[in-house]
Amino acid sequence: MNIKNIFLAASMLMPGALMAQNQTDWSKPMTDRFDMHGYAQAGYNYQDQQSGDVSTYKLYRVLFWVNGNITDKWSFRFMHDFSSVPQEFFTSYRITDGKQLNVRFGQFKHGFSLENQLSPTKQELISVCSQSIAYLTACGGDPLTGVQYGRDLGLEVFGELFDSKLVYTLGLMQGAPINKVDNNTEKDFIAKLDIRPMDGLRLVTSCYLGTGHALDASAFNPGIAVGQDYTRNRYSAGFEYKSSPFNLRAEYLAGKDGSVNSQGWYATALVPVIQDLDVIASYDFFDKNVDMNVDQTNYTFGIQYWYYKNCRLQLQYTNSSCQAERNYNSIQAQVQVAF
Repeated sequence: MNIKNIFLAASMLMPGALMAQNQTDWSKPMTDRFDMHGYAQAGYNYQDQQSGDVSTYKLYRVLFWVNGNITDKWSFRFMHDFSSVPQEFFTSYRITDGKQLNVRFGQFKHGFSLENQLSPTKQELISVCSQSIAYLTACGGDPLTGVQYGRDLGLEVFGELFDSKLVYTLGLMQGAPINKVDNNTEKDFIAKLDIRPMDGLRLVTSCYLGTGHALDASAFNPGIAVGQDYTRNRYSAGFEYKSSPFNLRAEYLAGKDGSVNSQGWYATALVPVIQDLDVIASYDFFDKNVDMNVDQTNYTFGIQYWYYKNCRLQLQYTNSSCQAERNYNSIQAQVQVAF
């Protein structure tokens, strides 16, 4: 039996052992152990693309989720996106008294990359993901993997060490589209190391080692046929710095699907100018196949105004420089309501 099968078998035995260790005060009202959150993002999008102009109002996301504390150590979450599909449903257990060792099972945002972990309510760009993140975490753009929203079904061990200056994540994931059974017999391994040497600074590196199953043909990877299993590996390294004068996040990402290599990097900065008003700038480069001349670079500038806690108005302009097609421009506006 290989190590992956041992890991899976252990995960099936764990819930019973954890439940046996837990006690809670069931005399408390049920409502004291639950909290509810949600947000909606909607706006306007204009693009002057080669295939034709786009001018449309757009409902980006409408999410609602419930967090529940079954005991002091055992919790769960259910999240649904009313504009698409159920996205998260998982349970977590804190094994140690502190945050050193935790285990999570279910469907959730996996540990690959820095940016994938961030909520759309906190990200600066209306498009949310950089091109690299969207493609390499299956948030969109790769027909081989379909759309997974940076999430997967699986088992994860995570924790914080050395007064939370080191945060680690180890996961064994399905690797298939969300809300679906596995489409091959392999499981994908994801590891992330997050070092926090000082207040406001994070240094993050991660890897994704797995086997994909092609759902559709890809013009960027013609050597992989529909229904074929293929090597799907990803790597990332980046940092985030937050301070009162400015915030800066940058990351390099690389992927290998079969024999095709892809790579990209982005840098996004936020500068508060007056109370509740921020200026945003972003540089975003990605090449889906380093041998095909299909890279694209996006330059984005914009502003956002926080009119209430977690609620904002955003306006952004993007110039997209493309190798494979005509360059184009985008204007986006968005309103966010969150609680």
